[in-house]
Amino acid sequence: MMASSPSLPLALNPLRQGAQQERTPDPCVMIIFGATGDLTHRKLLPALYNLALERRLPQNFSVVGFARRPYTDETFQAEARESINKFSRRRPVQEAVWEHFGKNIHYVQSNFSDEEGYKKLAELLAKLDQELGTKGNHLFYLSTNPSDYPTIIHNLGQVGLGRQKSSTEGWSRIIVEKPFGHDLASALELNDTIASVFRENQVYRIDHYLGKETVQNILVFRFANGIFEPLWNRQYVDHIQIVVSEELGVEGRGPYYDESGTIRDMVQNHMMQLVSLVCMEPPGTFDANSIRDEKTKVLRAIQTLTPDEVVERTVRGQYGPGMIMGQPVPGYREEERVPPDSITDTYVAIKLFVDNWRWAGVPIYLRTGKRLPKRTTEIALQFKQPPHSLFNAPGTPPLEPNVLVLQIQPNEGISLKFGAKVPGHTMNIRPVTMDFRFGQSFGVASADAYERLILDAMLGDSTLFTRRDEVEQAWAIVTSILDGWKLHMPPKFPNYEAGSWGPKEADELIERDGRHWRRL
Repeated sequence: MMASSPSLPLALNPLRQGAQQERTPDPCVMIIFGATGDLTHRKLLPALYNLALERRLPQNFSVVGFARRPYTDETFQAEARESINKFSRRRPVQEAVWEHFGKNIHYVQSNFSDEEGYKKLAELLAKLDQELGTKGNHLFYLSTNPSDYPTIIHNLGQVGLGRQKSSTEGWSRIIVEKPFGHDLASALELNDTIASVFRENQVYRIDHYLGKETVQNILVFRFANGIFEPLWNRQYVDHIQIVVSEELGVEGRGPYYDESGTIRDMVQNHMMQLVSLVCMEPPGTFDANSIRDEKTKVLRAIQTLTPDEVVERTVRGQYGPGMIMGQPVPGYREEERVPPDSITDTYVAIKLFVDNWRWAGVPIYLRTGKRLPKRTTEIALQFKQPPHSLFNAPGTPPLEPNVLVLQIQPNEGISLKFGAKVPGHTMNIRPVTMDFRFGQSFGVASADAYERLILDAMLGDSTLFTRRDEVEQAWAIVTSILDGWKLHMPPKFPNYEAGSWGPKEADELIERDGRHWRRL
């Protein structure tokens, strides 16, 4: 379906301008704040090891963990090895790779508020720069509670680690994990805090969805092929559905989740990014700012919702007890460390419009929730029916519409549904599907999203990271919904059973328009 050479898998990030060959980053040090946390051990350390295994890291590379626990270098190295053996997609650890990778793992013990810890960090980095030839190239990763971000950023500035160095002195970059604020006001405040120490071109706001293979391939699919882009507009597309469903509940994250809810946890970041990639105009060039300019234009074209529109075009839900995969599960209010009278949303359905020349009048339906029947993320474009049907006999149901589906997880790929005649003497038409799967077509396993994104940050490629204005525009849309919800009493929660596809009001939201949610 897509022209690509198996010798250069799309996993190597085709969006990089002039991407004809792999590049290796300059020698550098990656500093992980929150180094003893779950994200570091499940994702970051395995990602770095896999990059080392595939020889995509520079030969002179070091990892420095920074956290409160009283570890030594040896303690942290042992935990890193254990995490890689447990969570890496390439395991067990290969001794030849670990020998070089493991000995370059270091640790600084400090509270995030203690400036002395940052002075120790600066001294260690200066030592590594001299010993390894890393030339002052430092990549800071904030893998901490978001409430710690301002403190860490301030202290990095205090000891001079955040300043943009000259081309001969090396570079400083910072990766910031979501959430980027709690609403528009807090996002603006966080961005101002970051800007007080780092310039925007030093800042990499990470959304791991943008590292997924199919998400990157949205742009390749649209702009590297002449067949679909002419149809990618209001004249041919009836509507778009984007779904992110999860079987899991809050998994012990009760306090965090009860403050964020699904709209903050999924819609503001992941889903708004998918909307912008699907709906953006072709950029003039495939460089980071051109792509992000077009994505931001899409978000600006989505009008914030009035309180009345919030009532008409959004549905919120919260799961009660039910069954998942044949096993009973508790309701949200019975989850660990969740208030028994919580009104936090665990399900959201929204109808949006992109008010521009390409998409005016085409509804975009979003739905996402926890404790749904299966884990899946997909984007579906349903096309309009032909203007005149030649094949519908009187009394027979209309033919099924053509649907193009971009499957992001769990199985990354693309499918197209169209009508075909069943062999025989009668004109019997049934829908058939053409499927493309990355693993089957290219014969290589997709890299983890964090591998791709960390490598891009080391290379200074910000294409797959979100820019300040993108974040703020997405928050403006979501905050208008949150403000509308404040003015209206929440539904009587729980309003959907765990293991179902959400509240009945979500079905009514789309069925009022004569449409239906896709069967997944």
